[in-house]
Amino acid sequence: MSLVERPALPGSSPRPTFAGPALIRRADVTRHVWGEPESGEVFDWIYASTERVHMLVFGLPPGGAFRHSEAFRTVFAADEVLYVLEGTLVIADPETGEVQRAATGESVFFRRDTWHHAFALGPEPLRVLELFAPPPAAGASSAYARAQPYLEVSSYADDSRLSAWPPAEPPAQRLRVLRAGDVLYRRDLGVLCGILASTEHLTVATLEIGPGEVAALHAHGGDEVLMALSGSLWVRAFHEDAVHVFELGPEDVCYLPAGSRHEYRNAGGDTAQAICGIAPSYLP
Repeated sequence: MSLVERPALPGSSPRPTFAGPALIRRADVTRHVWGEPESGEVFDWIYASTERVHMLVFGLPPGGAFRHSEAFRTVFAADEVLYVLEGTLVIADPETGEVQRAATGESVFFRRDTWHHAFALGPEPLRVLELFAPPPAAGASSAYARAQPYLEVSSYADDSRLSAWPPAEPPAQRLRVLRAGDVLYRRDLGVLCGILASTEHLTVATLEIGPGEVAALHAHGGDEVLMALSGSLWVRAFHEDAVHVFELGPEDVCYLPAGSRHEYRNAGGDTAQAICGIAPSYLP
């Protein structure tokens, strides 16, 4: 693994980048604490932050939360998918009062310019995988947030829905919870791929690879960050004149630069599961 960590601006997070395909073990990931007492403080495990894509896991203790403050704002010029690894996430848009709930294994999708606050519900710690593009390297995070009008008042309830619920038509939502019925399934690689969200900036997908299955050799038009969730997952990548072979355990991540050909293999007896973010384009 060849890691280059760019210095962060005040109020921003570290930006680990890589010169080529790389395996990022959970034990070796960059740690960071985001926030301050006013905004709430968040544990960050930052896996990769390239010119195209940003991947981290954030954590809150039981009953913990993050909001925003003047120094730490939560409105970005990016599309985001939040995948709940552990616990129950309550997420709010404090500008509109919209509140949603996502359990372990569910996701939340929102587009740029969406203020968001998060709360850990219940007795378990909350751990959430965050995929984000355009990334901070494109000026989409702290620098962008500081240039936006400050949200002075936060709301956690939409009173306009009272006396009119359930509505005749589905309400407009900025925070979209993605559950099993919302997945777009494909077998374009010879294994089961489930698209959670796909925009002009970011595609997030799950992979389910049965015992002995091998995904077809392929490349994407963007950088890929892939996290193993369960099972025995191997990745073989061809980049420039080198071949890279990685074995991923749970919450290990593989980084694959745009254009590098690669395949996924299941070497075990159980289904291997993973989630990946690709930015900007899934197709070559």
